[in-house]
Amino acid sequence: MKIEQIYTGCLAQGAYYITSNNEAIIIDPLRETKPYLERLERDGVTLKYIFETHFHADFVSGHLDLSQQTGAQIVYGPNAVAEFDFISATDNQIFKVGDITIKVLHTPGHTMESTTYLLIDENGKENAIFSGDTLFIGDVGRPDLAQKSASMTQDELAATLFQSLRSKIMTLPDDVLVYPAHGAGSACGKNMSKETVSTIGEQKLNNYALRANMTESEFITEVTDGLLPPPAYFGMNVAMNKKGSQSFENVLNKGMKPIDVLDFELLVEENNALILDTRNSGDFSKGYIPQSINIGISGDFAPWVGSMIGNVDQAIILVTEIGKEEETVTRLSRVGFDNLMGFLNGGFQAWQNAGFEMDTIHRITAEQFASEAKTDSHKILDIRRDGEYEAEHVHEAYSRPLANINNWIKDINPSEHFYMYCAGGYRSMIASSILQARGYRNFTEVEGGFNAIAKTNIPKTNFVCQSKL
Repeated sequence: MKIEQIYTGCLAQGAYYITSNNEAIIIDPLRETKPYLERLERDGVTLKYIFETHFHADFVSGHLDLSQQTGAQIVYGPNAVAEFDFISATDNQIFKVGDITIKVLHTPGHTMESTTYLLIDENGKENAIFSGDTLFIGDVGRPDLAQKSASMTQDELAATLFQSLRSKIMTLPDDVLVYPAHGAGSACGKNMSKETVSTIGEQKLNNYALRANMTESEFITEVTDGLLPPPAYFGMNVAMNKKGSQSFENVLNKGMKPIDVLDFELLVEENNALILDTRNSGDFSKGYIPQSINIGISGDFAPWVGSMIGNVDQAIILVTEIGKEEETVTRLSRVGFDNLMGFLNGGFQAWQNAGFEMDTIHRITAEQFASEAKTDSHKILDIRRDGEYEAEHVHEAYSRPLANINNWIKDINPSEHFYMYCAGGYRSMIASSILQARGYRNFTEVEGGFNAIAKTNIPKTNFVCQSKL
């Protein structure tokens, strides 16, 4: 028996490839199937089942393509309803794979079809669980995403999750391994660890939601406290996973279409397309095609695209670093952005060489910011997450998280200058591009963000500044 966790950092997502005696299963696969097919060929094994822990909200699964390419059957737990053929497993149902056994543990609460798969090894020992979004390392799945489809309130789902954890998960032996679907950085939970594997025993000791004497009421309060609104694309991804989506190969072929610089503007206008520039923040600030939105490929690219653009049907034309086109298309497809028109052939350099109009972002160093801010009464916006801001921030800076930009942008006085920073410059450049695309030019972005600012002598505090702009 072999268990391989295939972890994708930008999505904080874990898929699982498991083999035993010439047969294999894959749990929660990403959309591009090539990595899985290569493993199957390498090991000379047959894929028997594709297990899904639930209908994912934060990525588009590769279950349909993988099933069509291998003949493997798709398995969901109880309550799953989809527009394609799959095995609707029952609670405690057994699946044989080589010399091992997979037991279905229905664990509703995150969603009503959420299921944990218990692996029993060739010796009959309960070896590991693949817990999906039911149990994370240090956290549990948020209970607010399935309210509409389940016709239940957030608190009712949380109560259901409480019972699932205590009746199905916490009764397992302490040495059973825990393999979750996500780690730190995912929006599917709020307190996940950077670790991607643990044991039941360790989670009983360290996971706040598994406290031995915790009441259901306490669980509901703690699990639902501080939940941020889910990104707009989550519901769209769920729908794609239930209905099915076009093949990854089709998306890749469309997205990999080179667009000549002379045809670029016309194609943008005809398709009402968004120009997505995925270069790093430093290069983007020095020059970009007007109205472009910058979300760098080097960071948490796909989740931020999903959060900032929201509508997966939006037509997109790409401006990338040379050689990064396929990676960009692949990562966009993972979160359902399939309406890709192609990419600017030759990248931004081709645009610049053609002598077309370009725009820039006013960016200064942390040292310049510290010097100017001492004598400047202009406002300062910190666009990091609330927890980052509360830990420490520039004195008198306002907390305006990037994820909420559509709410706070309307409070900006376009005639009043402000400074803006994040942690390292990635998020503040996203915000800068959005602001300028909407006509705001009355700001200065700080290169290196708070990581660089912290090294200067500008006053800092953890006092919260809640005043309006």
